[in-house]
Amino acid sequence: MRTQDVELTREWVAELLGQADIEIQARVRGFLEEIHFEEGRRVKKGQLLYTIDQSELLQQVTAAEANLAAAQTRRANAESDVRRYRPLAEMKAVSVRDLESAEAKFEAATAEVEAAQAQLELARINLSYSEVRSPMDGLIGITQAKVGDYVGTFGNSVLNTVSRIDPIHARFSITEREYLRFARQLTPEKIAERADARPLELLLGDGSVHPHEGRAVTADREINADTGTLTIEASFPNPEKLLRPGQYAKVRAVYETVEGALLVPQRAVQDMQGRYFLWVIQDDQTAANVPITPGSRYNDQWIITEGVAAGQRVVVEGLQRVRAGIAVSASPYQPPVEAD
Repeated sequence: MRTQDVELTREWVAELLGQADIEIQARVRGFLEEIHFEEGRRVKKGQLLYTIDQSELLQQVTAAEANLAAAQTRRANAESDVRRYRPLAEMKAVSVRDLESAEAKFEAATAEVEAAQAQLELARINLSYSEVRSPMDGLIGITQAKVGDYVGTFGNSVLNTVSRIDPIHARFSITEREYLRFARQLTPEKIAERADARPLELLLGDGSVHPHEGRAVTADREINADTGTLTIEASFPNPEKLLRPGQYAKVRAVYETVEGALLVPQRAVQDMQGRYFLWVIQDDQTAANVPITPGSRYNDQWIITEGVAAGQRVVVEGLQRVRAGIAVSASPYQPPVEAD
């Protein structure tokens, strides 16, 4: 048996997300006239993506302009009446009540102008929505609407999604027990020094490891009562733009470093009704069955915490032929070579 420092890891299945995934929605109703981008390619912030038929929206702007002009005319007439009634009221040629009525009409006409101006501004804003532009730099997907579709209605407003994929985010869940273990390791000093930001690895679907380490960036506020897990989101640099939203991967993290761990091959450990044993070769070359306390597993080995000491020899192969007190002829164990 040998000792060495080992890093114990955990792996969790994760779904990849963009750092930001923004749905592109039609904010006005109309027929889709043009598509101005290549699907699955990068787009720039402010880039024109879709054009929606403007004919109805232009009519709304024209109607709003006419309403504003009419309201301004009514206000001008009401203002003229006020200017005319004031000197007459001072000369007692008209009653004070007539002047107050003229002033009230002017105030009402002013409010109508303001309302008409707001309606015109709204109509112009809606007209601007007929040109759908990208809200950010990112990767755009396959369009959900084609030229000629009537968009902007309930259930038919989402046109596409733009994602910022550098960095890429990985969302995964850890158990409540894992959360408690990690949380208890975070002292105020570690938090202040940001030493809690453990480096994470991302294992891809083809078995390769993403070349850039990541960091956990956020966690949900609560443990999911149905699954007993806490959702974590980690961020990984993605300068090559290799990773895309929707992919599945595994997040791997070192959760503990064991110094001087005593390691034995897992195949040497015998489990008998929840109790564990090793066959140990004693100094007189006879075998003895020794109870042990195993700890965590490390690759194809087991960390032994009690029962044996470094330097002792254990039986790995031929366990079925070993008996207590019987002399053993042993040779060094050669781990099997994995095929490529």
